[in-house]
Amino acid sequence: MASAAASAPPSPASLKRIVAASLIGTTIEWYDFFLYGSAAALVFNKLFFPDSDPLVGTLLSFLTYAVGFAARPLGALVFGHYGDRIGRKKLLVLSLLMMGGATFAIGLLPTHASVGAAAPVLLTTLRLIQGFALGGEWGGAVLLVSEHGDARRRGFWASWPQTGAPAGQLLATGVLSALTALLSDDAFASWGWRIPFLLSGVLVIVGLWIRLSVDESPVFKEALARAEARRADRTAAAEMPLVSVLRHHWKDVLIAMGARMAENISYYVITAFILVYATTSAGVSKQTALNAVLIASAVHFAVIPAWGALSDRIGRRPVYLLGAVGVGLWMFPFFSLIDTGGFGNLILAVTVGLVLHGAMYAPQAAFFSEMFATRMRYSGASIGAQFASVAAGAPAPLIATALLSEYDSSTPISLYVIAAALLTILAVGVAKETRRRDLADVEPSADEQRATAPADVRTV
Repeated sequence: MASAAASAPPSPASLKRIVAASLIGTTIEWYDFFLYGSAAALVFNKLFFPDSDPLVGTLLSFLTYAVGFAARPLGALVFGHYGDRIGRKKLLVLSLLMMGGATFAIGLLPTHASVGAAAPVLLTTLRLIQGFALGGEWGGAVLLVSEHGDARRRGFWASWPQTGAPAGQLLATGVLSALTALLSDDAFASWGWRIPFLLSGVLVIVGLWIRLSVDESPVFKEALARAEARRADRTAAAEMPLVSVLRHHWKDVLIAMGARMAENISYYVITAFILVYATTSAGVSKQTALNAVLIASAVHFAVIPAWGALSDRIGRRPVYLLGAVGVGLWMFPFFSLIDTGGFGNLILAVTVGLVLHGAMYAPQAAFFSEMFATRMRYSGASIGAQFASVAAGAPAPLIATALLSEYDSSTPISLYVIAAALLTILAVGVAKETRRRDLADVEPSADEQRATAPADVRTV
């Protein structure tokens, strides 16, 4: 049985403060990450790769965008290891400082016109730091909420850190949209693009102030105390969280990776690649495309908690599967609506796409948290989520742009997203429902698990 300290839910005021700490941090982290993606589609091809043809320059720009994803698994490994060893809070503060510092530095970078080939090298280095930090941010943020709340409403509360993605997208797109509306193209390309990156410094100060005000979850504190007691009683060294995850939860890691494919790929096609497709193939201005993403992101923010609450009522799997099937079915209508060039149709296309995406993204935090035992939860959730991003979100804009360049048609891009949806449906279909699991349950030691538990038993 779990101790009363571990099982007693926090007060409503305390839980709201914990949710706010996670949400503000994830919003800032995603603001930084998405700001880069939008700038990569709009100006970085000209500022850092000016010798390339426009579409090739966009591909190179998205390549530096993808580099950030490549660093995320490393961040997941490092932050997950230490987050399971010393606590979630310390690592979340570090991730916020790293991401904010790298983003602020991008706003100070010289362009290709000033320093030549050194410019894209510096840009890529800072993008690697961004990716490393984000790889550690997500797992800690969702666990901070999941481990404080109770099972009855965990899907709802844990979905709030997930709203940091559309909130960050909303903030990044809003700032860029305002600047492109107020500034001429020349002014924006000359100095205006730097403003959103420099604003990150202010946001980080606010995020740190809130994030430093919360404490570790009782669930983690109790698990840490048990682990220290076991180490004191045994001569053998404790198993590393990464080794424990791969030994006891490798199936869950694969399920999490498969579950992320449709969610991750569809999101970056809908929000990042659309800025390329709408402006080059559909003849839509970049201002119009940004405004459509801005409106849709606001709706996306609003529906995520609703999907999370629904997952508390009917389960994580049904809601997740609804989103995967929906995104797959929506891709052909999505591009058909954009091809009309109408602003209303553009809003409809992106909004429906993001609402369906939200059905996958909302329950994901609770779903992944519930798959893994407390002393390896940060590692397990982060590895499953971030390793998938290398194969999913990282190349999605690159693959979509390359397919458009090769076939001059949206059909191959739609089939690409549909294939990802089928993979996610398969992964979630074989997963077990987790919504009734108690994260505060006492876990047996690794030795006891190997000695007594059947291969398919999962401890939570």
